Amino acid sequence: MKILITSGGTNESIDQVRAITNHSTGQLGKIIAETFLETNFPVTLVTTKHAVKPQPHPLLHIVEISNVESLQSSLEPLVKEHDVLIHSMAVSDYTPVYMTGLDEVEQTNKIRDLLTKSNTETKISSQNDYQVLFLKKTPKVISKVKEWNPAIQLIGFKLLVDVSKEELFAVTRESLAKNKADYIVANDLRDINSEGHKAFLVDKETEQLASTKEEIAQLLLKLVLEKR
Repeated sequence: MKILITSGGTNESIDQVRAITNHSTGQLGKIIAETFLETNFPVTLVTTKHAVKPQPHPLLHIVEISNVESLQSSLEPLVKEHDVLIHSMAVSDYTPVYMTGLDEVEQTNKIRDLLTKSNTETKISSQNDYQVLFLKKTPKVISKVKEWNPAIQLIGFKLLVDVSKEELFAVTRESLAKNKADYIVANDLRDINSEGHKAFLVDKETEQLASTKEEIAQLLLKLVLEKR
């Protein structure tokens, strides 16, 4: 059984100097990968340049990506040749289209016209006191997985902030159905800190609790072994 894991956070360039990213370190994905390697599963880890990574291992293959576009192009062929995908990567919801000074925005008759423009400078000028950044929504890569490989066991992740357990489960099960996932790991940001990582592994009917990253990894391993 071949395991595919994503980890870290994508990076969407504004210019060659600036980018939009997130605070994901890849630590959870690293621990999950190490847990499966300890059980002698071959693991492909799709991650980012600055994310933490496991030590080299004969069963570990690492693929580095940068943004959502490179994630999608790299992931599609890998999904087709793996049995399990654990998609823990924090994927950017938006990518930059155009960045300009407030003066240009105020002088434009139709704001939508600015969406047809793009920045060509290596580094956008910082002379303006205010800059306006236009973003567009990125593709939901997880929604493509079952199209690429209907037989793959898909485990996704859902992160919300300061919600009730009922709302967390409701949103997670909506994602579960929409993306045809087998399980979703549901997190609330307020429950993730240096002391622990509370999360629930959710399927259509049940929720299983884990309290640390190591427990999450062990729970995922258990579920994969049960379906082996």
